[in-house]
Amino acid sequence: MPNVLRNWVESDKKDLKRLSKLADKVGSHSEEFSKLSDEQLQNKTNEFKQRYQDGETLNDLLPEAFAVAREGATRVLGLTPFHVQIMGGIVLHEGNISEMKTGEGKTLTATMPVYLNAIAGKGVHVVTVNEYLSERDATEMGELYNWLGLSVGVNMTDKSPEEKRAAYNADITYSTNSEIGFDYLRDNMVVYKEDRVQRKLNFAIIDEVDSILIDEARTPLIISGQAQGSNQLYLQADRFAKTLKETDDFKVDLETKTVSLNNQGIEKAEKYFNLDNLYDTDNTALTHHLDQALRANFIMFLDKDYVVADGEVKIVDSFTGRIMDGRRFSDGLHQAIEAKEGVQIQEESKTMANITYQNLFRRYKKLAGMTGTAKTEQEEFREIYNMDVISVPTNKPIARIDESDVLYPTLDSKFEAVIKQIKELNKRGQPILIGTVAVETSEYLSKRLDEEKITHVVLNAKNHAREADIVANAGQLGAVTIATNMAGRGTDIKLGAGVVKVGGLAVIGTERHESRRIDNQLRGRSGRQGDPGWSQFYLSLEDDLMKRFGSEKIKGILQSMRVEGEDAVIRSKMITKQVESAQKRVEGNNYDSRKNVLKYDDVMRQQRDVIYGERSQVIDEQDSLKWVIIPMIKNTVNQIVDLHTQGSKEDWDLSTILDFAITSIANPDQIGLDDLKDKSADEIKSTLMDIVEKVYEEKTSQLPDKEQILEFEKVVVLRAVDAHWTDHIDAMDQLRQSIGLRGYGQLNPLVEYTEEGFKMFEEMISDIDYDVTRLFMKAEIRQNIQR
Repeated sequence: MPNVLRNWVESDKKDLKRLSKLADKVGSHSEEFSKLSDEQLQNKTNEFKQRYQDGETLNDLLPEAFAVAREGATRVLGLTPFHVQIMGGIVLHEGNISEMKTGEGKTLTATMPVYLNAIAGKGVHVVTVNEYLSERDATEMGELYNWLGLSVGVNMTDKSPEEKRAAYNADITYSTNSEIGFDYLRDNMVVYKEDRVQRKLNFAIIDEVDSILIDEARTPLIISGQAQGSNQLYLQADRFAKTLKETDDFKVDLETKTVSLNNQGIEKAEKYFNLDNLYDTDNTALTHHLDQALRANFIMFLDKDYVVADGEVKIVDSFTGRIMDGRRFSDGLHQAIEAKEGVQIQEESKTMANITYQNLFRRYKKLAGMTGTAKTEQEEFREIYNMDVISVPTNKPIARIDESDVLYPTLDSKFEAVIKQIKELNKRGQPILIGTVAVETSEYLSKRLDEEKITHVVLNAKNHAREADIVANAGQLGAVTIATNMAGRGTDIKLGAGVVKVGGLAVIGTERHESRRIDNQLRGRSGRQGDPGWSQFYLSLEDDLMKRFGSEKIKGILQSMRVEGEDAVIRSKMITKQVESAQKRVEGNNYDSRKNVLKYDDVMRQQRDVIYGERSQVIDEQDSLKWVIIPMIKNTVNQIVDLHTQGSKEDWDLSTILDFAITSIANPDQIGLDDLKDKSADEIKSTLMDIVEKVYEEKTSQLPDKEQILEFEKVVVLRAVDAHWTDHIDAMDQLRQSIGLRGYGQLNPLVEYTEEGFKMFEEMISDIDYDVTRLFMKAEIRQNIQR
C-alpha cells in the first residue's frame, strides 16, 4: 500500500476511535435527559446560550447540546440518532466532511451540529442543491429546532429583500448554494446598508457537498447588466468632441494618454448640453462618455491603435502589430471609437459582479459538508477548502451485492442485454432503478420498455417536487424507474412490502460516468440501512468514456481473451479496473481545470476584497468621509505633480499642473502660475493640498446638517467606485477570455493575467481617485441628494 494511502487509512482509524469516544460521552447524558420534562429540556437552549456568553466554548457544550438535540429528535420527530450519526455530527461540527452512505440519515445527523452552532447566535446556513430540498428539510427539521426555541428561515429565489433579510436573521437558514452566492454579490452592490440581506458568513453545512463544491466549481456566479450608457449618449459625446480645438478647448497629455478640457472647453460643454455645472454629481454618466469621446478622437489613432474591418473596430496589439480578435477596449472606449468611426455601436451585456463557489464558501468562518461520496476527491477538499473527509461507518453492514461490470462490443448489443435483464428482474417483481448519463439515453430506453409493455416512469430531473415523489416510490414491488444519474440525490428510496424477499432494489447503470463518485452515488441508492440490494454496470466499447479513454487498451484485452463478434460479452474485474483508471484520469483533468479557474479567481478575490471592504466602510460610516476623500485627492495631486515635474526644472510642465488645479480642484482666482514657480515638487503638492483643505472646509460649511454632507460624500465616492469597478470586472473578464492565446507565445497565461490584472487594478484606483477629486471639488453640495 503506498504511504499516502496507508497514512489516510490509519488517520481515519484514529479519527473514528476519537469520534466514537466523544459520541459515547453524548450517549452518557441520554438517561438523565430522557427523564426531563419537555419544558426542562427546552430550557436547556437558554442555559447553553448563557454558558456560551459566560465564556464556555461550543466544544465544551458539545456532549450536552448533542444529547439535548438527540432527545428532542426522539420526542418531536420520533427518530433517535444512532451512535454513528452522532459521530457524523461531530465531524460536521469540527468543520470537516462526513461521508455517510445513502440511507444513513444525513438530514438527522446534521440536526445536532446545527443546534450546537446556532447557540452562538451568529447564524448557521444549511445549504442544499435545490429549493425543493431546502423547503422540505426546513419544514421537517424545523419542527425540532422550533420546539427547542430556535428560529428557522428559508431563503428562496422569489423572496423579497425583507423576506430574505428575515430568513438570514433566523438562527438557522436553509438555502441553495446559488442563492447564497447571488445574495452575497447583490449585498456588495447596495448603496444603503439597510438594503443588505445577509449577516457575516459564519458556519455552513453543505448537503451533497461534492455536488456543490466540486461538480459546480467550474461555473462562476455572474451578475450581468446592460452596459452603461445608451448608444445615443456615445453619439452625442462624439459630435461634441468633434467641435473642439486643441489648445483652445482641451489639452492632450500623450504620456498618460489623457485628454482634459480646459475652462473654455468646460464652458462649451455646459452650453452644448445645456448644463449649469458639468461636474455635478448628476452628470457622472455624461462626463464619463465625454472623457471617452475625447480619448477616442484625440489619442486613439486609426490604423495604429485599431483598424476598421468588416464594419467592426478591431484592436491592434501594440507589441506585435497583429489584430487582437475578440478583444474590446474597456470602460466604454470601444463604443466611443465606434461612434467616432461611424460603425454600428455594439451594445454589450456587462459582467457587474462575479465569484466562484470556491471563493464564496471559503468566506465562511467554518465550513462543513456531508455526502455519500467524497473520498475519491479528498485531496481536493483538503487542498482547496481545508476540510478532511472522514468516512463514518454504516449503522448496519452493507448487504448489497455489487457485480463486476459487463462489457459489450457495441451500443446495440449492450442495450439488448439491459432490456433482457430488466425483463428478468421485473418478472419476479424486483424494483429496478436504471441510471443513465444522458437524457437521450433515458428517452431511448423508455421507448424500448414501451415496446416490451413494461410499465415504468422516467425522471429527467426537470421537476423537483415530482422527482422526490418518483424516487420515493421507486422501491415498491414491480416499480421500474429510469433516471439520469444525478436525479434523486437527497431522497431515500424506501423498500415497499415484500421487496426484501425478492432481493431489494436492483440498480442498473447503463454506462460509467466520468466521475467515480456519480457511479457510487447511483449504486448507493440500493442497500440502505442493511437492506438487501444488487447493482451492475453495463458498458460498451462505443460509450463516450470508453472512446475517450481506454478503449484501445480494453480492445487489446478482448483480443487477448479471444472475445469476438456482436454478442461477445466479457465480465471481469480487470475491465472494472481499466474503467476506473480511465475515470481517475478524467477526474484528474477536471481537478486541474477547477484549480485553474480558482487561480484566476484568486487574482479577482484580492481585488474584490479591497473594493468590497472599502465600499462597506463607506456605506457604514456615520460621521464623515473626510478620511477617505482627502487621501484620494492627495493621490491624484501627487500623481499629476510627479508626472509633470520629471527631469530638470526647465522641463517641468507647470501649465498642465495649473490646468489640472483649475479644472479639478480650485477656482481660477485661487491659483495662478506664479504660485507654482520656483517651488520644489513637494512644495507644489502642499500648495495644492492647502487649497484642497480650504475648498473642503468651505464646501462642508455650506450645509449646517452633518448628515447631508455625509450623504453627499457617500454619493460622490460610491458613484465613482461603482462605475469604475463594474467596468474593471468586465475588462478583467475579457482579459481572462483572451489571455489563453498568450500561451502560444511561450508566456504563462496566469502570470500574464496576474500582472496585467494588477496593472489594470492600479489604473482603476487612480481613475476612481481622479473622479472623486473632480466630482467632490467641483460639484455643488445640494440638499436632498440621494445615492
